[in-house]
Amino acid sequence: MKEIRQRQSQFLPTLKNQSLQAAVYTATGRLMDKRKSIVASEMLPDYQELREQANALKRHAIDHLDHYLEVFEKNVEANGGKVIWCQSGKEVVDFLLTLAKQRRSKVIVKSKSMTTEEIHLNDHLEEHGLEPVETDLGEYILQLAHDKPYHIVAPALHMTRYQVADLFEEKLQVEREEVPEKQTQIARVVLREKFLEADIGISGANFLVADSGSVVIVENEGNARLSTTAPKVHVAVAGVEKIIPRAQDLATFLKLLGRSGTGQPLTVYTSVLSGPRRPEEVDGPEEFYVVLLDNGRTRVLRDADKRQALFCIRCGACLNTCPVYRRIGGHNYPWVYSGPIGAILTPQFEGLEKNPWLPHASSLCGACGEVCPVKIEIPRLLLELRNDIEQSKHAKGEDKLEKLGFQAWARVMSNPKLYRAVGAAGSWMLGEDGSSGWSGQLPFFMKLGPAKDWMTQRDLPLPAAKSFRQLWKERKASAHHQAGSSVAPNTQKTNGNGAKE
Repeated sequence: MKEIRQRQSQFLPTLKNQSLQAAVYTATGRLMDKRKSIVASEMLPDYQELREQANALKRHAIDHLDHYLEVFEKNVEANGGKVIWCQSGKEVVDFLLTLAKQRRSKVIVKSKSMTTEEIHLNDHLEEHGLEPVETDLGEYILQLAHDKPYHIVAPALHMTRYQVADLFEEKLQVEREEVPEKQTQIARVVLREKFLEADIGISGANFLVADSGSVVIVENEGNARLSTTAPKVHVAVAGVEKIIPRAQDLATFLKLLGRSGTGQPLTVYTSVLSGPRRPEEVDGPEEFYVVLLDNGRTRVLRDADKRQALFCIRCGACLNTCPVYRRIGGHNYPWVYSGPIGAILTPQFEGLEKNPWLPHASSLCGACGEVCPVKIEIPRLLLELRNDIEQSKHAKGEDKLEKLGFQAWARVMSNPKLYRAVGAAGSWMLGEDGSSGWSGQLPFFMKLGPAKDWMTQRDLPLPAAKSFRQLWKERKASAHHQAGSSVAPNTQKTNGNGAKE
C-alpha cells in the first residue's frame, strides 16, 4: 500500500501542468454541455419536478432508513440471497477473505464500485494472495497504473491515450497501440479470460430496492453484467444509504442519473438483480450476497439537516460544473470522493478533525447545488461545516493566531497610511519588477511558515510596478496637464477700454 501511495503522488496535478488542465477542462466541459443540452430538450419537460420528487423520495428513505433496510433484508432472503451487515471496511474484507477461502477462489472480478474504493478493497485482497481484477475499462487502467480515481464517473479522466498505450505495453506485454478503440480491444481480450477464471464477482449498487430485495446496477460497458452473472458467487457491496422504498421509484432516479452523469437519456445497461439463479434459469450466480456497509454513514444520520449529503446518487454532475475541481483536479482531494460532494461527504464520514480544510475548498458559487439531480443543498452544507470547524477551533482555543491575523488585517485596511506602507513593503519584499506574471517562490521569511504548504499547489502573483494609488495620482496629474494645455493663449490686442480691436 505504501508503494501505491507513492505512485499516486506522482500523478498529483499541479496548476502548471497545462496538458492536464486542458484534459480536465475538455472532459468535464463535454459532460457538462451534454447534461445541459439534454436537460433543456423537450425529452424531459418535467425535469425540475423529477428533482423535487427524487429529493422527497431520498429524504423519506433516509429518515426511515432502519425500517427500509429491514424490509430489504427480508426480501433478499426470500429471494434466496443473504445480507451481511458490516460496520467497517475491515469487516467487509474479513467476510470476503473467508468466502474466498471457503470457495477456494483466487481470481475475483469487480465492476466499478466507489464503495469498495472507500475501503481500499483491492489492496487488502492482494495482501492476502488474491487477484482482484477491475473490469470497468477506466478502473482497469487505474489498477494497472496503481492510481486512484480522478472522477466519480470517469475515473481515468486525467490520463491520455498515449499514457494508456505506454501502460498497456509495459504491464500487458503487448504491442504499443495509441488508438482508443484498439486499446479497448486489448483490454477486452485480457478481461474475458479473467471472467472465465473467476469464481467470485463483486459489484457495487446504484440502488437497493426495499420492496423487492433487488440490487440495481447501471453501466455503459456490460462488464458489470458479466461480473455478476458469470462467476458462481455474486457479492454486491453497497452503502446503507443506497436504499429506495419501491421498485416504481426507480423510474424517477434512472431518468435523472444518466442525464446528470453523462448526458444520456438512459445508461446502456440497467441490471435489476434479485438473488441467485433459479432452477429454470440458464445463467446467473449460484450464491448471492449483499454487503451493507456503514463506514461512517450512521454518523452522518445524527444531524437531521446535514444527512441530506446521503441523498447523493454519484452522478458526478457537481464535479463537472465546479470551478475548484476543474482547476485542481480529483487527486488533490484526500479521499475517494472529490469535488463538492467530496467536500461535504469526506469530513462527515471521517470526522471534521481529519480534514478541516476541505469544506473551504469551494468558491461557494452555487453551481453544484443547481445541477444536483436530487437537490442536495451543497453550498449551505459547506457553510454549516465551516461553522462547525470554527466553533470547534474556538472551543479548543486554536483560533488565537487566526484572530490576531484578522485584527491586524482590519487595522491595516482601516488606516490609509498604514495600508500604503504595508503595500510598499510587500512589493519590495516580493521583488517588484513591473511584470504581470506569477511567481512560484516565496520570500525567505515565509518559507518556514504555513505559507510553504499553501504554495505547493499555488503560484503567487507578482506585484505591479506601480500601485493603484500611484497610477490614479499620475492620471489626475496628466488630466490636469492636458486640460491646461488645451486652452489657447490670447493673442488678440485690445484698446485702452478693454475692447477687442
